[in-house]
Amino acid sequence: MSTRLSTPKDYAQLIDKYETWMFDCDGVLWQGDKLIDGAVQVLSLLRDRKKKVLFVTNNATKSRRSYKTKFDQLGVEAHVDEIYGSAYATAVYISSVMKLPKHQKIYVIGMEGLEEELRDEGVAYIGGTDPADKTLESFSLENFTLDPDVTAVVCGLDTAINYTKLSKAFQYLTRNPDCQFIVTNEDSTYPSAHGLLPGAGAVSAPLRYALGKDPISIGKPAKTMLDCIKAKVHFDPARTVMVGDRLNTDILFGQAGGVSTLLVLTGITSESQVTGPDASSIIPDYVAASIGDFRSAEM
Repeated sequence: MSTRLSTPKDYAQLIDKYETWMFDCDGVLWQGDKLIDGAVQVLSLLRDRKKKVLFVTNNATKSRRSYKTKFDQLGVEAHVDEIYGSAYATAVYISSVMKLPKHQKIYVIGMEGLEEELRDEGVAYIGGTDPADKTLESFSLENFTLDPDVTAVVCGLDTAINYTKLSKAFQYLTRNPDCQFIVTNEDSTYPSAHGLLPGAGAVSAPLRYALGKDPISIGKPAKTMLDCIKAKVHFDPARTVMVGDRLNTDILFGQAGGVSTLLVLTGITSESQVTGPDASSIIPDYVAASIGDFRSAEM
């Protein structure tokens, strides 16, 4: 059973207990472009207490550098080396785990942030934001030539997804048996300031259905993301807590990595999913209404 945090003492004890704090962003620190009340003050409190702060997001539309711009615009202190996104982890996976040879390429369904991280890791790619793929015209195999150097398809959130992109990806994955199918993350939905929208998992779903196979998933809750963090940051799992708003990504991610988990109710997960008769089987260690409630630990 989860421990429900409600008093200043509860929040103060948790701050004392953990040295490394991993935060999801959307639904935890902000909703769309609106800050969660008190989030900035709580992050400052943790830094003042010499805690290690990391930001772990499945958002694959932005690179770490462009994501930092969002932190800056919202007035949230963050450094590029504290930010771990699924776009970055995907690029690291391709360059360091797959060890993609320089002459080989990736076909991308995704946005500029994913492209930027691939470039920074020295990964060649086609597709993505290429104007040739941003078309609503009917796709025809008659005019399509397979690039023999494409050895993987990477799919992230793409707000300009269309039949042409899906068709090209399908061709690479079916006509080259060695072509790998990789997704940045499998989030079914994406929280915006005005409500939920389809997420990266929804974008890749047509390919999964057409192929009849599951992809390699990089983002939360996959262990690949944690391995990426471990390669860059030293932390003690026993003194680390993952703070998130989704049970099937953030909380599972923490549990898979052997770190404690804190669920906040300002994003995807509702109270009924934690305590109601239809409560999820995924049980976080702690539950709080909002990250902003940790301000009471200063009182």
